[in-house]
Amino acid sequence: MLSELTANAVADSLVRREARPLAEVEAAALVRPPALDALEALRPSSHVKVIAEIKRSSPSRGALATIGDPAALARSYELGGASAISVLTEGRKFGGSLDDLEAVRAAVALPILRKDFIATPYQVLEARAAGADLVLLIVAALDDRELRELYDLIIELGMTPLVETHSAEELDRAAALGARLIGVNARDLSTFELDRDLFGRLAARFPAGTIRVAESAVKSADDVAHYRAAGADVVLVGEALVTGDPIANLSAFLAV
Repeated sequence: MLSELTANAVADSLVRREARPLAEVEAAALVRPPALDALEALRPSSHVKVIAEIKRSSPSRGALATIGDPAALARSYELGGASAISVLTEGRKFGGSLDDLEAVRAAVALPILRKDFIATPYQVLEARAAGADLVLLIVAALDDRELRELYDLIIELGMTPLVETHSAEELDRAAALGARLIGVNARDLSTFELDRDLFGRLAARFPAGTIRVAESAVKSADDVAHYRAAGADVVLVGEALVTGDPIANLSAFLAV
């Protein structure tokens, strides 16, 4: 499934590239105001921090929420105390787009993550051109050369890579990059099975000084507390926010 999602995301980016060549996107990326400091926004504190996600659907759950106005939802997240906002821009399975990211960028002052299946420099440049401050890199989808190339480009453009892992070997690869923001996804993107305890099993492998992000399997404040007790500095939450009251849920999560 991960290979298919990545291949489709790259194919869709090639279609966009025909309409908007690399040079044009690069020029747009370079004239953007500097990216916001996501590491500062997400730095460890006395309470857990939340990356709140705008997510219409998923391959595992199907349709979740219509979200006709992603900017309005983003403003709710900001009002509710989120430290950053994740915008899913994959269109086939998640119903997102770069237009969503641009709308959110215009609406809030928080760092914004482009969450997609990133595998090419063009997609990274698209992210900056649309106003992203962070870009997701999924270790399982990339070989070491690709991972290093994309990581370095994200840094060069002034953004922050969120390097996502799902095993000890992948976390070690993220650490070898020098990544300062590393996530552990409880959902295996090959099988879509969930393992809420995976973060805790891998927590000791995070390098000192790394911001530790727990992703997926957050339905309640108890789940947030579970991750916090295991050492998470940040949780990334989508489904629980888009299917419920985002401000009330954020309030409960942030009280952990």
